[in-house]
Amino acid sequence: MGADVHEGVDRESAPGGRPGSPESGVDHEFLALERELTVFLRRARASSGEMAREVHPDLEPAAYGLLVRLDEAGPQRATDLAAYIGVGKATMSRQLRALEELGLLAREPDPADGRAWLVRLTPDGRDRVRTVRAGRRERYVRQLAGWDRREVAELARLLRQLNASAEAT
Repeated sequence: MGADVHEGVDRESAPGGRPGSPESGVDHEFLALERELTVFLRRARASSGEMAREVHPDLEPAAYGLLVRLDEAGPQRATDLAAYIGVGKATMSRQLRALEELGLLAREPDPADGRAWLVRLTPDGRDRVRTVRAGRRERYVRQLAGWDRREVAELARLLRQLNASAEAT
């Protein structure tokens, strides 16, 4: 007979559909998801580097997400930031020190615990991050101009669901 066709995809000619291939027996949908996420993440890393340089020419790309977190959540303890970002205390300490030297964040005593410190964006850091984020949103609007707003909302919902399931594991 012919190839097994699922939602318009020929499984025999699609990756994972060829008998004996390393991916045989793997659902095509998950191979397609892996492929698309790989492309998406590669582009996101490159974009994060560009946005970091827009905030400050000496900013490490990995630190951009940290600045966004502080912009969204406000002052936080370094240990909480490390847990959220998924890095160790030493890495977080090094990143925070570099951001402080660039004038993008400052430390202040934690009013709830005098022994602890909170880190927060400086006014300059907040302005720079918000300017870059606004530019990024404008790029999304241009890139998705042909999409229906419901599709954009559905994409956001699905990404939120994916992120939540990743955090649960």
